[in-house]
Amino acid sequence: MSGEAMVEVVAGVIRDKTGRILLARRTEGRDLAGLWEFPGGKREPGETPEGALARELHEELGIDIDCGAPLIAVPQRYPHKRLRLDVRHVAAWRGTVKGHEGQALAWVPPHLLASYAMPSADIPVVAALLQPDRYLVTPAPDLSDATWLDALEHALANGVRRVQLRAPDSEPRRWHTLVDAAVDACRRHDVDVLVNGDIDLAREFDIGVHLRAAQLPALASRPLPADRRVAASCHTLAEIREAERIGCDFIVVGAVAGTPTHPGATPLGWAGFAALREDTALPIYAIGGLGEQELDIARAHGAQGIAAIRAFWPGTP
Repeated sequence: MSGEAMVEVVAGVIRDKTGRILLARRTEGRDLAGLWEFPGGKREPGETPEGALARELHEELGIDIDCGAPLIAVPQRYPHKRLRLDVRHVAAWRGTVKGHEGQALAWVPPHLLASYAMPSADIPVVAALLQPDRYLVTPAPDLSDATWLDALEHALANGVRRVQLRAPDSEPRRWHTLVDAAVDACRRHDVDVLVNGDIDLAREFDIGVHLRAAQLPALASRPLPADRRVAASCHTLAEIREAERIGCDFIVVGAVAGTPTHPGATPLGWAGFAALREDTALPIYAIGGLGEQELDIARAHGAQGIAAIRAFWPGTP
């Protein structure tokens, strides 16, 4: 199966004047019939992605479009095929939307997209539309708690919207006090916050938890309710399957590139990352020697975005 040619598929994020997003239902007789997807279709030989999307949306919906910026490209393996779903924003469209191939259509408010049953390649697209593309992992606090909290405030003010509070080997009482202050800061900035590894601490502060890969096999089920994020660090497909089993909301995969903190580790590279991306529908952050300048390439390989310490923590070399 791994040597099978990958089918290139393009799809568009089409919005109406109220911000609702168009979904199309796959018709009977097609594979994955009945599931909802972002409209589009197969890219033919010699076509550009933009040209293919314009043709497909004209044929399927009867509209003419101006193709906008790339959103995400998701490589995905199905039992009967491999595909790469290249999703673009539709900057503008003209005409009357109609299902010219008999497909049902739905204009969906963004916050309800996740309630529609979708093919596995489309699920990360919803996360890319709605969730942060940067995931800050905090460094261990230095000698000054105030300095650490000030750096966190600067990161939040600079646009970080998802944070993992992590402080290996920090003294428990000190860490509890820092988490209390950090959670307050994140809530003031309306930022999604998780704590590394400590499920009890997550429950105490009513926040999410980011699990270490070694914790996953011991958990019989999801450790927090649905309204609290559960994430995990994964390095192998077996670990990803464990994250799926307990109902993680997203995962972090790496290291994609070499890092000073793991000088002896062999990095995955983007090809290795994409190979793991093919086998899960979970949103995935890429980690390991990456910064904001890699966000576009990360999205082109199916990543939700970048997770990092140095790239997002002020004053870190």
